[in-house]
Amino acid sequence: MNIKIAVIQFPASNCDLDAMHVLNNVIKVEADLVWHNYFKEPNYDAVILPGGFAFGDYLRAGIIAAHSPAIDEARIMLKDGRPVIGICNGFQILTEAQFLPGALLRNESLKFSCKWVNLKVENNKTACTNKMNIGDVLAFPIAHGEGRYYTDKVKELEENNQIVFKYSTEKGEQTKDANPNGSLENIAGICNLEQNCIGLMPHPERASEAILSPKKTEHGKLFFESIVEFIKRRVS
Repeated sequence: MNIKIAVIQFPASNCDLDAMHVLNNVIKVEADLVWHNYFKEPNYDAVILPGGFAFGDYLRAGIIAAHSPAIDEARIMLKDGRPVIGICNGFQILTEAQFLPGALLRNESLKFSCKWVNLKVENNKTACTNKMNIGDVLAFPIAHGEGRYYTDKVKELEENNQIVFKYSTEKGEQTKDANPNGSLENIAGICNLEQNCIGLMPHPERASEAILSPKKTEHGKLFFESIVEFIKRRVS
C-alpha cells in the first residue's frame, strides 16, 4: 500500500522539516511538504499541521492559519475519517478552526517553556496512539508560550474519552510540578469524537530518534507509526 502524508507549511512554520524528516527517513513513508495555499486533500491519506508561529501568531496563536485554504481541505479529510494531526502551533490552529474543543492560553508562568516533559497515555484508540498502551509514559519535548489548555467541557471530554495525553511524572503521576504550563487537568493532547483528529502541544517529531533524547528513547516513533497503522486499518 502506498501511503502518502502531507505536512502543511504556513508562513513561519518551523517544525515542518522535522516532521518531514521523521516521516521520510525514520518511518519510511512518503510525505510531501505542501504550501498551505496549494494543499489538495484528494492526494493524501493524512495531514499534519506542524509547530511554529503560523503567520507570526498575530492576533493570537493559530487564528489566521485557521482561515487558510488548507483548513478547508483538512475539514473534508476530517469528515472522511482520515487523520488530521496538529502539533504545538498545529494544535492551536485546530482549536481556532473548531476541529477540536477548547483553547490554548498563555502559559501560567507567562514565559516561553522549552524542555523535555513526561506524558501519560490516556487513550490508545486514536490515530496517533494505537501503537501505545494506556498508562505508558512517554518523553517528549515542549517549546511553546501559549500551551495552557482550557475548556469548560472537561467532564464531556472525560466521558467521551477525548483526553489523549496528560503531563505526568516519570511514574505517571499527574502532579502540579509535572504540568509545565498550567493546563487544565494536566491535559497535553486531545482528540475529536471520531478519534481521527488529534492535537497536542509536545513535539513527537523531536522525540523519534535516540540521538535527540536525553534518555536515548524513541517514543515519538510510536506516534507516527500509529498514524500509518490507522491508515492501513481504515482502508483494509
